[in-house]
Amino acid sequence: MFTGIVEKTGKVVEIIQENTNVHFVIEVDFVDELKVDQSMSHDGCCLTIVKTDTVKNQYTVTAMLETLQKTNLGQWHIGYEVNLERSMKMDGRFDGHIVQGHVDQTAVCTKVVDENGSWRYFFTYEPQKNNITVPKGSISVNGVSLTVVDSSEGMFSVAIIPYTYDVTNFHNFKEGTVINIEFDIFGKYVARLLEQYFTN
Repeated sequence: MFTGIVEKTGKVVEIIQENTNVHFVIEVDFVDELKVDQSMSHDGCCLTIVKTDTVKNQYTVTAMLETLQKTNLGQWHIGYEVNLERSMKMDGRFDGHIVQGHVDQTAVCTKVVDENGSWRYFFTYEPQKNNITVPKGSISVNGVSLTVVDSSEGMFSVAIIPYTYDVTNFHNFKEGTVINIEFDIFGKYVARLLEQYFTN
């Protein structure tokens, strides 16, 4: 379980193909606090740490074929900057919203607008059952907990403040960038309940 508050960005330093699996070696400065079997959000995708190297400040995670196909991980490359968040502590503050680390689907950035002090990002996605956004609702974009500004079928926008722009990989987004989205879990439950109600 995560909150969508990115701690830091890491850098992909090595990509190792093994059959249909891919091992990503990631560099970040808090590896000495990590351990094998720990879950961590990578661009909103929950992955298990399988190896750590505190000398090089590197750790390794593995993505299976389904993960590579349903997320943006298949497009990662050496030098890619990835948003990282460790799982939430039960005694910590809940600053974002409930993020499971289960990417629902990918979306594509269609426009970035500089609003003189903040940025507006527009995304499109293939509409799927129960995957919905609503104005002022929550959404996770590459693991970042955000509030939806504009919303319509297959499209939404979010506003980014300078702090978020600087500490996440949003500053690398441009037209055509593929990102991971996880829709609000409560919204998905409500949509599912309404679907069952109106079809019975």
